[in-house]
Amino acid sequence: MKKISLSVLLLVTLVLSVYAQSTGYKSNTGIDPTKIGVDSAQQLLKEISVSKFEDAGFWGASMPQDEGIISLRALPGSPLGKKPIKDEQEIGIKEADKYVLGVRVKFFKRGFNTAYIYPVKPLPIEGITKTISVWVVGRNYNHTLKIVIEDFLGNKKELTVGKLNFMGWKKMTVAIPPSIVQSEYHYTNKMGIKFLGFKIDFDPMEAYGTYYIYFDGLRAVTDLFPETYRDKDDMTDGW
Repeated sequence: MKKISLSVLLLVTLVLSVYAQSTGYKSNTGIDPTKIGVDSAQQLLKEISVSKFEDAGFWGASMPQDEGIISLRALPGSPLGKKPIKDEQEIGIKEADKYVLGVRVKFFKRGFNTAYIYPVKPLPIEGITKTISVWVVGRNYNHTLKIVIEDFLGNKKELTVGKLNFMGWKKMTVAIPPSIVQSEYHYTNKMGIKFLGFKIDFDPMEAYGTYYIYFDGLRAVTDLFPETYRDKDDMTDGW
């Protein structure tokens, strides 16, 4: 009789265990086993335009004087693969997008030369930035393109975008790593990074003659959830 009762008890325990797993039953710990490992953070990811490079007057360029001469200008054109941002079409933004930014470098000598292309004023990016992309004509040189950004704390950071060894237009993208500080939990009314410009590290074997590079469609994918759902009656710091 005792053996039968023990068998029945084990059978009931097994049935209850299977039922709990299949229904997602929450024990007294308050943890739902079906939700373990699932990210429940709310996000509102949007692709936004940082710059369309329509006016070369808003951009500058520099390199050491003993390495070469750098100049830039706006030129008509656009990559065929670039698609308009959906949100801009929906709200009727009709900003001109007819030009690209052309950069010309005339080298004085071979070496580990460097050039910078930067906006006259830093370009702030709202929200928490996930990626930054730009369309580039690299002219199939083995040079390296980087971006320079400023984090939430005002520190400058460099991120490598990639090699410029390709022909024609190419969309180049770099992810913003979690190590880049973009917010501080004490301040909910300001966050994000600032785009400070591009840096080109030239390959010394190909740093000779004249080099041309073109930019268009600087964009970012950013999480605007904190910006969109901020309390309307919150106060603004910085006074």
